[in-house]
Amino acid sequence: MSSLLTTTALEQGKVIETLKQHGLRDKIKIMVGGGAITEEFAKEIGADGYEATAPGAVVLAKRLLGKG
Repeated sequence: MSSLLTTTALEQGKVIETLKQHGLRDKIKIMVGGGAITEEFAKEIGADGYEATAPGAVVLAKRLLGKG
């Protein structure tokens, strides 16, 4: 998920909580980034990874999927 505004960044945590409520959280890898996101925030909301750049997100996605 990506968020450019701090007001929408909070929604990322809500998405993760909703996935937990529906028993789906362990089946989905969650990456977050965007101008309003920090690595610390990503850890706070329980994301699997954070990346500040699009090219870095490709590397992160491969790593999370065990392909890189």
